[in-house]
Amino acid sequence: MAEDRFDGMLLGMATQCEKGVQELLDVIFNFLARKTDFYTGAGEQSAEAMIMEKFRKYEKQALESQRKLKAEREAEDRKRKERIAKKKAAEEKERNEVSESKVTELTDEEAEKLQKEIDREKEAATNNTENMNTDNNDDKTEKEDEDETEKEDEDDKGKIKPNSGNGADLPNYSWTQTLGEVEIKVPFKVKFPVKAKDVIVEFSKKHLKVGLKGHPPIIDGECYNSIKIDESTWVIQDKKDLLINIEKVNQMEWWSRVVKTDPEINTKKVQPENSKLSDLDGETRGMVEKMMFDQRQKEMGLPTSDDQKKQDVMSKFMSQHPEMDFSKCKFN
Repeated sequence: MAEDRFDGMLLGMATQCEKGVQELLDVIFNFLARKTDFYTGAGEQSAEAMIMEKFRKYEKQALESQRKLKAEREAEDRKRKERIAKKKAAEEKERNEVSESKVTELTDEEAEKLQKEIDREKEAATNNTENMNTDNNDDKTEKEDEDETEKEDEDDKGKIKPNSGNGADLPNYSWTQTLGEVEIKVPFKVKFPVKAKDVIVEFSKKHLKVGLKGHPPIIDGECYNSIKIDESTWVIQDKKDLLINIEKVNQMEWWSRVVKTDPEINTKKVQPENSKLSDLDGETRGMVEKMMFDQRQKEMGLPTSDDQKKQDVMSKFMSQHPEMDFSKCKFN
């Protein structure tokens, strides 16, 4: 059984406990006392021993996870400091080597050659900047075109805007979703306290039926896509609301509706979940890592990756021409 199988149900319970974990534990132990023989079935000390056993087990796991996370952060920080120290040492070494080299005053011909090299590098850098600006303008134009196309897209007409949970608030129920799950909340508009025996919840691979016995179904139709029956759960909240947690088979798509008789949401306006760096493809991850590196360098007053490339080109040229005197050169 997956450890997170009942997370949806337990999170639903936790959100109803205004006093936090203390109230949640009170609810659980109250249930065990009223509805089970947990305290009396195996002797006076057995229940306490069982609780302490489970407590120690998961306390150990939690502490170990915390320790690993702390160690990973410290290792990453140590590596970052080592990289900075190595880079500074390499730059210092290059500066010392250049200053110690035997130099001679540049002739007019050599000065002209050097200026041409610098002009070429400067022109290349300018072209790169112009290309980046052009790309940004193109991206902006493409985005405006996409926005205009979206407005004019006939398929999106009549679709509703997603709620804050990327689902919809319908007259008889509301629903939210992530890429992997759909959560449905059904408020029963009756005057009596609702119990599990009063509720009808039927899951099949592509069909969902929900309602109260003796009443017309609130939901009864073909699902937008296939669901994992064994991983889908439901629970009664406050004796009046039904909370259903559905696990999607395809966990890489957004649903436009729960069942095909419901109005559709515009999935183009869904707010995507935050992605972990490890989940990104190689090219995207490289771009993000470069941006993060440049940001850290700026915060420390160090050159960005683009600045480093320019410095490397200049350092390489100077090291290849130790006979030249660069002290009287002006670099634009």
